[in-house]
Amino acid sequence: MNPSYLFWGLVALLTFAGVWRFSRNPAGHLRRLVFALIHVLYRLRFQGRRHVPQRGPALVVCNHVSFMDALVMGGGSPRPLRFLMDRPIYESPWLNWLFRLVGAIPVESDRRDPGNVRRALGEVSRALRNGDVVMLFPEGRLTSTGEINTFRRGLDLILAKDPVPVVPAAMSGLWGSWTSHCHGKALAHVPRRCRARVALYFGEPMQPGEATRQVLEARVRALKAEADRWVESGRL
Repeated sequence: MNPSYLFWGLVALLTFAGVWRFSRNPAGHLRRLVFALIHVLYRLRFQGRRHVPQRGPALVVCNHVSFMDALVMGGGSPRPLRFLMDRPIYESPWLNWLFRLVGAIPVESDRRDPGNVRRALGEVSRALRNGDVVMLFPEGRLTSTGEINTFRRGLDLILAKDPVPVVPAAMSGLWGSWTSHCHGKALAHVPRRCRARVALYFGEPMQPGEATRQVLEARVRALKAEADRWVESGRL
């Protein structure tokens, strides 16, 4: 047999096997790829991943620093996450297929689309009742100062309808990147850093009765202070 035929036949067989395995569990394989990608881009530190419940519904809430937050959260979480995200980003022509694949939940302001918030919260409720973990950024937008903005009332609305455990989390190290608003509008300038130190800290889950947005905001701020110390220790 011609060696070149054997080589290309083997390539075709391996490609077919890879496509078949991906089609069987696309979200799972995608999470592994994301995990590998963020380890290439950043020097990462994950702490408290065990606090994400191994089974059953839960909410994860985190501060919002950059457009890379969802990738770091998705790669750092031990369980798949259903993200609540802005509809304009969800409908990106380049990334919509990805957001659909991971089960992201788009949300738009009622001012632009009356009734959309109610529909999005209904989808969050269905996800929680199916035993999923839903991830949201309660600030509702990227920080423009590097500090945590006030958490919005949507968090209380979700918990009032579906009282589930809430895991606070905090991100540090992405403020100053080209995907943050540190040097002007995010994504509007070239990257300035490579292999930055990035920390993602998960706190102990809180039960629904104690998990108000004010208490959760305080927990996230405390976790961010811990994560900041690790990130800044590498700059000394």
